[in-house]
Amino acid sequence: MTIVRTQTPSGESIVIMPEAEFERLAALAEDASDLQTLVTSQARLASGEDEMLSEADLDALRRAPSPLAFWRVRRGLSAAELAASSGISYADLTATEDGTKMSDMVVFRALADALGVDVEDLVPAAPVI
Repeated sequence: MTIVRTQTPSGESIVIMPEAEFERLAALAEDASDLQTLVTSQARLASGEDEMLSEADLDALRRAPSPLAFWRVRRGLSAAELAASSGISYADLTATEDGTKMSDMVVFRALADALGVDVEDLVPAAPVI
C-alpha cells in the first residue's frame, strides 16, 4: 500500500492513501466510537444514571403525542407541576408537549433537568417527508 505524505499550498500536512484503506480506517473509528458509547451507556445504567425502558414503555413512548408528554406522565407529574418545577409557563409547556410549538433548547434544557432526563430524550424526531 502506498501512502503519500505531503503538504497543502498553505503548509498543512496531509496524507494521501488508497480509498479502500481510508474506508477500512473509517470503519474502525466508527466501531471504536460505537464501543465507547456502549461502555458509557453500560456504566450509566450500572450507576443508576440511566433507566432502562421496557417494551411496554417503548410502545407508550411511540404512542405519546411527544417524548415530553411520555416523560412527564412517566414521572407522575401534572402539566402544572412540571411547568412550575421547570420555570416554564403552563401555556408554553402544553404547546410544546402537544407539538403546536417548537420550543428552543433553553426550554428543553429546563424541562429535561426537571424530569431528570437528557435533552435528547425530549426533542421530538424530525417528521419523515
